[in-house]
Amino acid sequence: MQLNKKYILSKDFTAKDIPVGSLENMPEKVIQFGEGNFLRAFVDWQFNELNKKGLFNGKIVIVQPLANGMIDTINQQDGLYTLLLRGLKNGKPIETTGIITSISRGLNPYKDWKGFLECAANPDLRYIVSNTTEAGIAYNKLLFLKDECPLSFPAKVTAFLFERFQRFNGDITKGMIILACELIENNGSTLKKYVLQHAEDWDLGADFTNWIERGNYFCNTLVDRIVPGFPKDEIEEITLKLGYEDKVIVAAEIFYLWVIQGDEKIKDELPFAKAGLNVVWTNDIQQYRTLKVRILNGAHTTFTIPSFLAGNNTVKESFDDSTTGQFINEGIFNEILPVLNFPDEMKVEFAKNTIERFQNPFTKHYLLSISLNSVSKYKVRVLPTLLEYHKIYNRLPKILTFSLAALIIFYKNKYSNLDKLELREYQVNDDPDVINFFKDLSNETDYRAVIKKTLSNVSFWDSDLNQIKGLTEKVVEFYKSISIAGMRNAIMEIL
Repeated sequence: MQLNKKYILSKDFTAKDIPVGSLENMPEKVIQFGEGNFLRAFVDWQFNELNKKGLFNGKIVIVQPLANGMIDTINQQDGLYTLLLRGLKNGKPIETTGIITSISRGLNPYKDWKGFLECAANPDLRYIVSNTTEAGIAYNKLLFLKDECPLSFPAKVTAFLFERFQRFNGDITKGMIILACELIENNGSTLKKYVLQHAEDWDLGADFTNWIERGNYFCNTLVDRIVPGFPKDEIEEITLKLGYEDKVIVAAEIFYLWVIQGDEKIKDELPFAKAGLNVVWTNDIQQYRTLKVRILNGAHTTFTIPSFLAGNNTVKESFDDSTTGQFINEGIFNEILPVLNFPDEMKVEFAKNTIERFQNPFTKHYLLSISLNSVSKYKVRVLPTLLEYHKIYNRLPKILTFSLAALIIFYKNKYSNLDKLELREYQVNDDPDVINFFKDLSNETDYRAVIKKTLSNVSFWDSDLNQIKGLTEKVVEFYKSISIAGMRNAIMEIL
């Protein structure tokens, strides 16, 4: 039997020991851009907890941000899915299972733009949540076509807010609280800037701009939970244990943290703390963000591609492998931590906790999944550390620089193997402009030309990295080493 509301309410439902969220009909209060594993294991789970404790009484309508996605499958299950939370707590393994019921339905705006805009007329709707990856919050000048779904996420938000503004005649009380969960600095503020830019481009009027400013709250947030996603290697065993089929089941670690920068009135509307959830409201999100993005996310991005090309498949395998394990530890403790301006005890403790989370025996966090949008991830998560290290020590950090060379060879050699490097079979997933850039380099045989063109791509890095003293030469050196010796041998050469 496939998981859905009818099945749960039937006598055939035998998983009586699995907690099920509220099945009551509730008003839709949240519109969520993104149907992926992270939001469902993080945000939707937390709203599910609020509903279970009678503190929210609201459901989520999710919007598919890309033309292709999982909305149809989610709707087949009436928005229901199973969440497996597994990890170490005080050194002991813990595993919990629950059925999340906080999603009411899903929409594909590319197929049902009118239905998407109808959500704006819902007086109960109050919150916008999003996670469209780092590449999602980006400005692209687009035409305003009233009956057509725009491609970019900020443009969709602008169109939605303008529709709401019109439906409620500019009522200031019908503004939205926007919780952007993308992993970029000042995610909410950046989204607001692009919304206002689209409003200007589209000549939507001063009254609308004023309504955006006075009635809508764009919160900067920081999210933290490792979400491996669909447990494909265990799905047969898990399905047998559950007694039903769940096509969108999600596995995640136990640890989670949500830091929100917002004023007290917003905090009072969302009683996460009252529900006992690990949500921090703060006036200054920067210290939380820096530790998390530079250490946890920075380490992820640093080792993902080198470890994959060295033969590993998961994060845990990367740590269990003595070669890549040493590579990761040196990167964290010798290159990332030294440039972070925090007390040693604080940053070392965070790093140790991060490594323990990486070593979670339940987590099969696939390296290829983490490699999604690696170019923008490297720019946000790793490049600032590399630049600060170079500035402080007047030399380049070898692990972080090696990782940049590995990234370039990972992208380029997907489309050609002119370097005669034996690569594993894999799929590159990134913005089309990024993929096309490396496709254009596919026939280039000169290492230096490949590196110089990549490092000079200002759209990737916001500057010409060839201007960093010694960086071009070092990346060429590592690129050549990987191409000739293979990834594992190249890693061993630098350790």
